[in-house]
Amino acid sequence: MSRSTFIAILVSLAALVAASGPANTEESKPAMTTETTTLPKPQKSGLLPINGVNYYYAVYGKGEPLLLLHGGLGSFDMFAPVLPKLAENRTVIGVDLQGHGRTALGDRPFSLQAIGDDMAGIVKALGYDKVDVMGYSLGGGVAFRMAVQHPEAVRRLVLVSTGYAADGFYDEMRPQQAQVSAAAAAFMKDTPMYKSYVAVAPHPEDFPKLLDALGNFMRQNDDFSADVPKLKMPVMLAYGDSDMYKPEHEIKFYQMLGGGLKDAGWMRENLSRNRLAILPNRTHYDVFFAPELTAAALPFLNGETKVKSWDEVVGEAE
Repeated sequence: MSRSTFIAILVSLAALVAASGPANTEESKPAMTTETTTLPKPQKSGLLPINGVNYYYAVYGKGEPLLLLHGGLGSFDMFAPVLPKLAENRTVIGVDLQGHGRTALGDRPFSLQAIGDDMAGIVKALGYDKVDVMGYSLGGGVAFRMAVQHPEAVRRLVLVSTGYAADGFYDEMRPQQAQVSAAAAAFMKDTPMYKSYVAVAPHPEDFPKLLDALGNFMRQNDDFSADVPKLKMPVMLAYGDSDMYKPEHEIKFYQMLGGGLKDAGWMRENLSRNRLAILPNRTHYDVFFAPELTAAALPFLNGETKVKSWDEVVGEAE
């Protein structure tokens, strides 16, 4: 494998996950780093056999349930920086997706549709009729399929750095994604992606198989545009302003959900129930742990739509 091919593969894998830990600060440190933030001890955790996959789950906090789904080649641990805020007034249910973290890959084919079904099974097995769902990247794709296939189980939906079709990626990403395979495994032994995987995986030797599964997944030209109108629950789309999706794809997604089609009106009479958040100075690789993400998502998840009137703002200023 040539150096240029390997670099392209790493870029593609970086599009699935922002390494094992979050960036610390501003321009002084890159978005991908080996530093980690440790999750607190969950109130409840374990393994659930769902449709042939033994899923690891962990539960934190107390309140309305929120299912939180991570990006590819990561695990629920990716959300450690924002978990305390999310769990302040909510029950957060974290799941390691098929083949990721503490959940074994197994022999079942890897697909968003199947994993979407699995998430609905996990929710039911844990005793919940309906949950809010927030998914990032690969986890956003799973959340999308769960909401389409099991709308009765999803109250509100937040899709972070998630598209509805493969052509939403910047054009240069697609050839890079097509190169991901088990052949890259030997070259990744010193990367944070590999080290974070083997630290918790029940079968570390499955890493090459996982790369094959993700490569096959990324080579598909999925187009779920026909399913977007099936999302009848309130939906928030969230992206970094320098995300891996084309801005026109993000806007089209929002418009397909009924937003961004007309002025909201002086009394907000035409306001869409769905939301679009473009977070400044954020990329695909750091948006999932951005404080601005939780600041935008929590009011939406809590159903808070009222804003201060002009008179209230002026009154506070006097």
